[in-house]
Amino acid sequence: MPLTSLKNSVIGIDAAYYLERIFTISREPLLSALGGWPLAYGVVVRKDLDDLQSAGLKAHFVFNGLDYGVEDDPFKSTSTSSGLIAKAFKLYEAENTTEAVKEFKAAGVPTSAALSEFLKKVLYDSKVEFTVAPYSALAQLAYYEKDPSQFIDAIFGPSELFLFGVDKLITKFTLAYDVLGPSENGASMKVSSFALDNSTFSWIDRRECLEQLGNISAEVFIDACMLAGSNLMETFPPFRNSQLFKSGYSIRDAVKLLMTHGPSVSGVCAQYQDDKKIKQLDYLDRYKRVMTGIKHHVIITKNGNVETLDTVHAPFDVHDCIGQRLPEELMYYLFRGMIKPRVLNWLTSGKINVTAPYTGGETQEYQKLVKEQLLPWRGQALCLLADSINRYYGKKEVTTRFWFDASTEQKLDLKDLLPSQKNVLRTWHVSDQLIGERKDELEQSEGPGSSYLFGAIRSIASQSFVTKTLSPRDPKPLRTTREVVTNVIWRFLHLRQYVDGDHNLTAWGTFLVQTLEKLGSSSSREQTEAAFLAIELLRLGILNPSTVSPSYSGASSYTIDVDRRNSMIVSWVASLGKIRHHAIGYSGPLNRQLLAFQSIVSEVRISLRDLVEMSLVSLFLEGDADRDRKDWMDISLSLPFYEDTSCAVGILFKSYLDELSKMDEPTSEATRAEVKDKAQSWLKHGDFRGSFDDSLRLWDAVYENVKSFDELTGAKPLWDEVDQWLALRR
Repeated sequence: MPLTSLKNSVIGIDAAYYLERIFTISREPLLSALGGWPLAYGVVVRKDLDDLQSAGLKAHFVFNGLDYGVEDDPFKSTSTSSGLIAKAFKLYEAENTTEAVKEFKAAGVPTSAALSEFLKKVLYDSKVEFTVAPYSALAQLAYYEKDPSQFIDAIFGPSELFLFGVDKLITKFTLAYDVLGPSENGASMKVSSFALDNSTFSWIDRRECLEQLGNISAEVFIDACMLAGSNLMETFPPFRNSQLFKSGYSIRDAVKLLMTHGPSVSGVCAQYQDDKKIKQLDYLDRYKRVMTGIKHHVIITKNGNVETLDTVHAPFDVHDCIGQRLPEELMYYLFRGMIKPRVLNWLTSGKINVTAPYTGGETQEYQKLVKEQLLPWRGQALCLLADSINRYYGKKEVTTRFWFDASTEQKLDLKDLLPSQKNVLRTWHVSDQLIGERKDELEQSEGPGSSYLFGAIRSIASQSFVTKTLSPRDPKPLRTTREVVTNVIWRFLHLRQYVDGDHNLTAWGTFLVQTLEKLGSSSSREQTEAAFLAIELLRLGILNPSTVSPSYSGASSYTIDVDRRNSMIVSWVASLGKIRHHAIGYSGPLNRQLLAFQSIVSEVRISLRDLVEMSLVSLFLEGDADRDRKDWMDISLSLPFYEDTSCAVGILFKSYLDELSKMDEPTSEATRAEVKDKAQSWLKHGDFRGSFDDSLRLWDAVYENVKSFDELTGAKPLWDEVDQWLALRR
């Protein structure tokens, strides 16, 4: 149908479905080879939004919230992806780049869930509305459409929405463009403009489906959809049997099966009662649970109440089919995008599933990190959350499973870990007036794109200021964005032991402050966070030569072991930074060893963000901040470690060093200048020298304090050697 027929309509969009559609036209096939957030997707999203707005449409995105329903194998998809990535790297190293790119794209990572935070930021920056459902976005969208207030006029999403009673679905937008001619710079790219009159959309009407399937009832149609399989329910096992269905199967086969044996799923299961896979899945019980979860799914109403779709008839044990209930206040913070569902999922499900990273995570160092070193961090995050809500959660046991040892469970008994540090953290309740006294340190902290982290850390280097933070608490709740964000960061620093109970810097806190001072007040948010991550990796003992197994391909081209070691350590530090690159897909060199290191960094980064968010949640749940506000996303985006970065800068730095190793005079000024010029050709759409210089600034800032605090790190002898080696090659 013509897109013009939707003019002045509000379209509800399933965010996960939208992201999956973007993947199919991916402009970044190497995303899985680099890790981090995409470079080009933001342009794609903004163009879509601009075009829909030009057509007179208003979009409202809905994201999935907490996990729900029956859990399938949580390790299958990531293990499959890491296998494809390993295959892609073999092809890449054999110089079969075309096939390698196909395999990298087929790896399908990151998932739509992993990119949700990325999309939220793009939507917020574009002033496009979005909400996060308590559980499934499908149920929330169905509520938005069916409510008498009719928040939305139509839905763009998957066919599973039919299971929630939606009658019509938009499945595709076909946006047309008029080509105006070549771009001004003479490149091959064509300039085009949106052609509204030629743009269309595709849609499905459930009633037409019922008619085409033989005028079946809505109940039979839903059961047929369930048997055919979806994201909500695994396909009925006999349909996977190539001997029974030699040409594959369709929903018509599911309808035929139902009409022959029932018409009910119970009757169909009885007919195939000897099927081993059906028994293994306990298919009928799973079906009943999923159907109960659909009928009584949890949504958040226009009044902010969290309730089921069919409250009157909801069974008392509906939580067994969906999930355990959390306070409505907490669900509202999720609804507004202020926090992610990750830690909330751990608490409600009682399960943490640690899945394989991009490179498979075969090294002992990576497995030690996720199994041992990050365990206390998870415990702190869970305790901060549990200590501020119903006492029931304080008695919960949370089990962790790992992809490399799925049969073993690691248990966290929260009652043994409580009380949390909540009351100690609450001593950080500094008013905006007092914060304003440190405006010189906080002058960069003016919005989501700036570094509140830098200002908050610098401000507590002043003893006179720290003394004032210990004054009797201001009884008034924190109100401004700056108040909330800065106090949360100080609480987070306390959790990570950069400050003590008297608000004074610890030894590691002094290390952190002096590193940032060396980095300079003009440092970007990304550089500040990179320096923080470098210090955390030092504390974890990760920045050492044994961190990434040499079994991974991509080792340095240097033939001498010391040179190879030095090259890799410098490249690791460089990979903490953000590449200076245009909003277009990366097309430079790749390296599996540095992708393995990026997996480590990413796991540390997201674990730090967990602590930040739970410090924030605790602050609000304890009434330390005014809840009557609208700056939810401002707060979230202003807090550190929101964005994940790739290993691209590290790869470029290593490629530069490798190229030097091939030269007759690798340390001469002329050679270095020549290789830097050549390196720019590797990065067609970015700034090599700018990214290179950023890496050197980061190295210098961290190294300066490794020298000064050898009693903390024990790394000075190694870093001295590496720095002397690097000095000849900068």
